[in-house]
Amino acid sequence: MAREKKDFDAIVIGSGPNGLAAAILMQQKGLSVLLLEGKSEIGGGLRSAELTLPGFKHDICSAIHPLAAASPFFKTLPLANHGLNYIYPEIDAAHPLEHANSAFLCRSIDETAQHLGADEKAYKKLMGSVTKNWPLIDADVLGPLHFPKHPLALASFGLDAMKPVTLLAKSFKTKQAKALFAGMAAHAIQPLTNMATSAIALVLMAAGHLQGWPVPVGGSNSIANALASYFVSLGGKIETNTYVTSLDQLPSAHALLFDITPKQLLQIAGHKFSSIYKWQLERYRYGMGVYKIDWALDEAIPFTSDGCRKAGTIHLGNTLNEIRDAEQQTWSGKHPDKPYALLAQQSIFDSTRAPKGKHTAWAYCHVPNGSKHNMTEAIEKQVERYAPGFRDIILAKHTMDAMEMEEYNPNYIGGDINGGVIDIGQLFTRPVLRYSPYKTSEKGMYICSSSTPPGGGVHGMCGYYAAKKALKDVFDITDDSLARQ
Repeated sequence: MAREKKDFDAIVIGSGPNGLAAAILMQQKGLSVLLLEGKSEIGGGLRSAELTLPGFKHDICSAIHPLAAASPFFKTLPLANHGLNYIYPEIDAAHPLEHANSAFLCRSIDETAQHLGADEKAYKKLMGSVTKNWPLIDADVLGPLHFPKHPLALASFGLDAMKPVTLLAKSFKTKQAKALFAGMAAHAIQPLTNMATSAIALVLMAAGHLQGWPVPVGGSNSIANALASYFVSLGGKIETNTYVTSLDQLPSAHALLFDITPKQLLQIAGHKFSSIYKWQLERYRYGMGVYKIDWALDEAIPFTSDGCRKAGTIHLGNTLNEIRDAEQQTWSGKHPDKPYALLAQQSIFDSTRAPKGKHTAWAYCHVPNGSKHNMTEAIEKQVERYAPGFRDIILAKHTMDAMEMEEYNPNYIGGDINGGVIDIGQLFTRPVLRYSPYKTSEKGMYICSSSTPPGGGVHGMCGYYAAKKALKDVFDITDDSLARQ
């Protein structure tokens, strides 16, 4: 039976990595797709700009991209043909410690383990198993809850992944190993005592060992530009400066996919939803926010540890106990004096980021949701702690508090860059408890943002799975591009 004629087969609202992924998959299937973006530039968190001084290019949100390189869907796309090039730092991530040797995430499991002393064998055993199984389970871990193709491999991963990282760390003896896992798990932006905080640590470390933590040449916007270029090459259409606040603004379409969080979805389409679905969306929980700084620097950061100077990402938080306490304080609404901070130094590897001989650095710490507190002093003290003289090389800086982050990107509610807290209560049931988390109660409407599984990160998998569901429901098209042999 022929479908009613519409302006487009599908419209995707929001051009973050998930919106772009959803638009691409549907366009690949021969549909006519319109992608709408409220800002003047596409990309969502994948944008870069001269925030401090002319010639210094800074990533406004995401900076280092282990999940983009490891994404099961992005790996199927010819993004290199559309201008995307990655540089791989010699060391993926470093974790300096006061009065002790640093820990490092290197591409090699053996090399990483060598820095962990008495925990060398334990690390090899754990991460050897995870990396061996990862190609079998990546699409399952980075996707909705469903029966896996390799249940034993997934169960093996889940036994450790579902633990609080504070419990997993008890498998290790050294400060270095415990701190390394804590710094990785803190990317989850929740207390380290929460269940499943080990999952993000294991995923990020597996990505490092298998793919690396790459820096996109020219800035994070290079990823968005490559995705958009490929989408347009397939015949897709993009319109910017179109901020959607009402369904009345949209052309007619068979399917609508929203790369936005439940808060905006309710504002735009809440009147179309069932009472139970609306009630569930209204109960959706957002997590901690972030406070971010970009620096223009006269030279590279003078880290005391030689390995830190070779790493793309630095986790600044000292020991597991110190990171645990700082994250718990933040979760409780406080601003710790020694926050856990993530720092990236892209210009060490990518010469396009700063004038010759100069450098950039990017960092953020977690803050209570909606915070307007200035954390500049606290973050810079954390950098200075491991790189004495850091403040002397600062030429200029640009800061964004949690509410300024939301102003920049409305998906960052209260500064929450994960699209909602990813704790055990919302890990697989985000944004609501339904057979398909992507399908709303209204026929033809889907949510494809990081408020759906698997959550935050530049991987596009939320968009991929939402589009896959829409293709099946609305167009009777089955996609098996990620099927395992």
